[in-house]
Amino acid sequence: MAETSAPTTSAPTTSAMRELDPAARPRPVRKPRGILVPLWLGYVFLYLPILIVVVMSFNDSENLFVWRGFSLRWYPELFADERIMQGLVNTLIVATGATAIATVLGTLLAYGIQHYTRGGLIRAFAIAPAILPDLLLGIGLLTFFSLLTVTLGLHSVVLAHAVFATAFVTAIVLARMAGLDPSLEEASRDLGAGPVRTFVRVTLPQLAPGIVAGALLAFTLSIDEFVIAFFTTAPTQPTLPIVIYSMVRFGVTPEVNALATLLLLVSVVTVIAAQRLTRLTGTPK
Repeated sequence: MAETSAPTTSAPTTSAMRELDPAARPRPVRKPRGILVPLWLGYVFLYLPILIVVVMSFNDSENLFVWRGFSLRWYPELFADERIMQGLVNTLIVATGATAIATVLGTLLAYGIQHYTRGGLIRAFAIAPAILPDLLLGIGLLTFFSLLTVTLGLHSVVLAHAVFATAFVTAIVLARMAGLDPSLEEASRDLGAGPVRTFVRVTLPQLAPGIVAGALLAFTLSIDEFVIAFFTTAPTQPTLPIVIYSMVRFGVTPEVNALATLLLLVSVVTVIAAQRLTRLTGTPK
């Protein structure tokens, strides 16, 4: 007679035991409730003053601390102020010129650093103006213009803003170039295209999201910049931040609140657009 072997049963695994025994299951770690208090206090400290400025820009009262009712009266009065409008025009001229210069120089500088340099020293020097204190940069540029006997005006502010804006554009374009496939440029050269044609037809389209993001960031920083413009502009051609500073020295008016709200809106929209474009700095498909 053939011997029949008894069926063998394997020992339950650790995961199976945990499923059978609720006490053996890992308990979720409970975070202390008070751990988020410093986070929310930080948010309140940062954004509550901004929220107050935005809300009070719609106040019908001239007293900033008395709410009389919702009104848009300060926005038409803001656009009727010739001094503010002239400062806005000067700021747009400066921001547009500085952005154009910084976008071209920053893109070419990033391309040269990526292809023709080794090590991080030159890269650090190219990005250094972005981290230097504005006071130091403003005094240095004022001294430089004085040595060259350059008359101060909007042109000097454009050049000054282009200095630090170029550093930001360079950093963003370098981040974009780190994800490019070098074999595409090699294939273009193997097919007979020269360096200029390869850059224009192959490299530049891939860099477009980073270039646009850097240009938007440079434009936003130029609009809000005060210290460098204060040192490098003429008293007869103030930019908008300088006009605002001269107004708030004697107290904040409802027009200033309305102007700050509009500048906040422009800055937020521009930064969000730059952030969206910067997400495309991954490896191109």
